[in-house]
Amino acid sequence: MTRKVMHAVWYTGYGGGAAGLKHVEIPIPAPCKDEILMKVEAASINPIDWKIQNGFARPVLPKKFPFIPLSDVAGEVVKVGPGVKKFKAGDKIVATLGGPSAGGGLAEYVVAKESLTVPRPREVSAADGACLGIAACAALHSLTVTGGLKLEKTKPRTNVLITAASGGVGHYAVQLAKLGNTHVTATCGARNIHFVKSLGADEVLDYRTPEGAALKSPSGQKYDIVVNCTTGIPWSTFKPNLSPTGKVIDITPSGGTFWNCAVQKLTFSKKQVTPLLVNPSAQEIGFLVKLVKEGKLKTVIDSRYPLSQAEAAWAKSIEGHATGKVVVEL
Repeated sequence: MTRKVMHAVWYTGYGGGAAGLKHVEIPIPAPCKDEILMKVEAASINPIDWKIQNGFARPVLPKKFPFIPLSDVAGEVVKVGPGVKKFKAGDKIVATLGGPSAGGGLAEYVVAKESLTVPRPREVSAADGACLGIAACAALHSLTVTGGLKLEKTKPRTNVLITAASGGVGHYAVQLAKLGNTHVTATCGARNIHFVKSLGADEVLDYRTPEGAALKSPSGQKYDIVVNCTTGIPWSTFKPNLSPTGKVIDITPSGGTFWNCAVQKLTFSKKQVTPLLVNPSAQEIGFLVKLVKEGKLKTVIDSRYPLSQAEAAWAKSIEGHATGKVVVEL
């Protein structure tokens, strides 16, 4: 590789939204011990990326400015650092850069840790692979680790509710839940009802209707697991719809989530809300890549943008109505 600089997009302070992104030419990073230099072919945007820009974790994140956002990427190995044994130049890979606080993905090249990188088979496109970090891992972790769901057709049946099921996390959660012995109820906007049904949901509610707002299952199901992918739904709405030991897993927890969680533990409540706190792992991403390869899971991409139009991709994600994922391709 003869190039020494690369095109990247960063922001230099809090706020500004899409207008706060700046296109720059900066040196290509070099891999250190146990690291891989990859040419980025695709990167996906997660809401946490622009929430950090908005000051969601101020002043802790980002750790410093200027900051190159995005942490879910896919591409090709250019060079490996000392100690790297699993990969070589030319290998196709999927990587997470250590969570949204790490960043670096909105650039032509990025350094990834070998421990957070997995091989990408030819059946999995770069765009598909780049979406399997935060969003798909959140769906998987919610259902299997926090929710205890087995992704196999074993008994007894589990009743699952997934809110905002047409979004980045939700569309994965529906598909993953249906790998198990489940009845899946989902909520979304009216325009996405047929789409969510096509993912496998057994019944779908328009969240704008009275029934949808109340989360009432049309067939009278009481939910054992709820993957809550939206905000603004109070515990008082979830509680009457839960089975005796039902659990709500909140992927965007607020202060109220943590408060209710603490109270329920203190009072030994069998119905609980649990905040999801998870960083993607190579093991989980590798499992998800395998499902995509086998045709058991698909990534739905709402829109694709070149790096030169990163601002448009950023604005699309902030808008909040994407069906599936927003991807930047290089």
